[in-house]
Amino acid sequence: MIQAAKILEQRSHLVPGKLRITEHFFQVPRDYKNPGLGNLTLFARSARKVDSTPSLTNKPEPKLPWLLYLQGGPGFECASPEKQPWINFILDKGYQVLTLDQRGTGLSTAISQSSLQLRGDENVQTEYLKAFRADNIVRDCEAIRKALTADQSEGVDENAEERKWTIMGQSFGGFCCTTYLSFFPDGVKEAFLLGGLPPVRNNPDDVYARLYPRVKRRNEAYYKKYPEDVERVRRIVKFLTRFGDTTVRVQGGEGYLSARRFLMLGISFLAHGGIDQVHEIVLRADNDLTLFGHLTRPTVIAIEHAQPWDTNVIYFLLHEPCYCQGAAANWSANRVLSSNPEFIPEDLHAFASKPDSSDEQQDGAKNEKNPVLFTGEMIFPHMFDSFPELKKLQPVGEALAQVSDWPRLYDEAQLARNEVPVYAAVYMDDMAVDYDLSVERAQGIKGIKTFVTNTMYHNAIRAKTDEVLQQLFKLKEDVID
Repeated sequence: MIQAAKILEQRSHLVPGKLRITEHFFQVPRDYKNPGLGNLTLFARSARKVDSTPSLTNKPEPKLPWLLYLQGGPGFECASPEKQPWINFILDKGYQVLTLDQRGTGLSTAISQSSLQLRGDENVQTEYLKAFRADNIVRDCEAIRKALTADQSEGVDENAEERKWTIMGQSFGGFCCTTYLSFFPDGVKEAFLLGGLPPVRNNPDDVYARLYPRVKRRNEAYYKKYPEDVERVRRIVKFLTRFGDTTVRVQGGEGYLSARRFLMLGISFLAHGGIDQVHEIVLRADNDLTLFGHLTRPTVIAIEHAQPWDTNVIYFLLHEPCYCQGAAANWSANRVLSSNPEFIPEDLHAFASKPDSSDEQQDGAKNEKNPVLFTGEMIFPHMFDSFPELKKLQPVGEALAQVSDWPRLYDEAQLARNEVPVYAAVYMDDMAVDYDLSVERAQGIKGIKTFVTNTMYHNAIRAKTDEVLQQLFKLKEDVID
């Protein structure tokens, strides 16, 4: 039984667009099974439309149904509602919206290397981090739901329709929604999942076995659009490996822009416009090498800004464990990499020893057939050596990779008898959430309706907002033949 969260503070203000934003701080247990272990502070923002027309009746504002939005990740905070491209669409449907900084992110008792140190030694830090997965995120959501709807409880049954809310999750947020449907379906009126149907697996190995070929296809699309970047990328990699992995320092001085870190820019391929974003960085870096013989600080910073793993360390620490149920992640993406040798140039450091002109000209055709491939939404142990914050977290990261007693995240039996309306957008060319695994999951959720498309990528909620939401609400409103 989840108790209502304690409301610590609620303050409202108006923003352009006739929106009232309320900033909420809540208090919840860090461990719901053992509340004596201490509390966490959670932060969320709510939004609703405001009628600026003066009222002659002084009637109170109507109670609107709640929609909870769960951000992708894991490990990323929510932007304020007025900055969300989908907010007006949802508000126009008659909801009031709550955007939650999931525990450990944003203003919700954020996890960083320095904040973890306050908890104790590395063993204590590891145990502490085990409480920051989807199972506890949805407990937080239930506690907040009960707090926000407490004034509707008098004379109303605990599970009455008036106290339920709608949930909407993007990517990892969709995983959380599925966990919510597994364990607290009585609190949910309806659910919208966008690129977020989780795999029916106990560890991420099969996820990455399917992901690498998808990333390869996106690399092929990239080099088809920008064939000149085949040689540019090879030139950049050659420069970055001139002195092993330590040719270029990043900000903070304790990390390096290694070739493998540079190739992690491929995570952008999962988004609309991502191919062009990578090209812009490649073009800029290659131009630096042409004009100056080194990468300038603005270029290095641009690459760093595209890789926020120092500022959002939960993504690195709990990305693979977010798939685990009773099994260890054990650096899954790195292990599966060995079965995808095309992502491993014969020896990255060999680039540094190749001559610049004649040999490369003679090998031009070979280079076009075998371009250097970018990786995607994956984490690797080598990131400890590249990112300053992650370097300090290596003992904790290694320990989390070996944890094997992760609790279950999904109740397959409950999902099979699900009674909550569920509407899911499934992207056939999704580079982050495999289409076939999404379809497999959908088959196990009773009553789910899916919108399947090959015209959208993983970030459609931001890049094609109206298109994808219109399709999901057509499913809800049952206007599709």
